[in-house]
Amino acid sequence: MSARSRAFGAALAVALAWACAGCEAGSRVDRATFAKIETDMPESEVYALLGEPTDASSFSLGGLSATSATWEGRDGKIAIQFLNGKVALKTFTSDPAAEGQ
Repeated sequence: MSARSRAFGAALAVALAWACAGCEAGSRVDRATFAKIETDMPESEVYALLGEPTDASSFSLGGLSATSATWEGRDGKIAIQFLNGKVALKTFTSDPAAEGQ
């Protein structure tokens, strides 16, 4: 096998691994994972369950910090509001039309 073929194969393997990592994160966005998330759970534990969020925004004011994060997957969307690094509120939404497919 030529060096060029090996380089192409390595680049393809990296691209596939990266694509699969994104699929895996989306597959964790479901009702079963949502049920594992509890009020006052540390933000780090939520990230360990769900991976990096699809979207997040934060702000701090004095001794108070708040983060709103969402994770989207094929089974639905999980939205979590963190207050001082712990779960304060969580919601799970899904598309009813997609559930019937």
